[in-house]
Amino acid sequence: MAKKVLIVDDEANIVTALDYLLSRSGYEVRSASNGEEALRQVQDFAPDLVLLDVMIPRKSGYDVCQRIRERPEWSGIKIMILSAKGREAEISKGLALGADQYITKPFSNAELVARIGQLLGEGHSAGGA
Repeated sequence: MAKKVLIVDDEANIVTALDYLLSRSGYEVRSASNGEEALRQVQDFAPDLVLLDVMIPRKSGYDVCQRIRERPEWSGIKIMILSAKGREAEISKGLALGADQYITKPFSNAELVARIGQLLGEGHSAGGA
């Protein structure tokens, strides 16, 4: 059964590119464009992984990360923050709030797919991306 990934980003072009990349790599993908929608999708979709931007409307990515980590029934969900905010303080904050990984934008598609595969315990290839 395909692993489920929730993409949380308010930039449609990033969502579209990630959706295509991850669908092609065998993942079931859904997306949310703000923090409140992200938490509803976590409840309804039960993703294995949340790809989470920090700067999103209606609850920041940090807030969403913290809310996910507060719920014991969501403890198995992996969180990977994808953000243009790359200063050490921001990375430390994301990891301290419970993110499993923090990747700064821009990132390599091949590296992203490889890191997702590692995080989910799979050997997905980059599919030539």
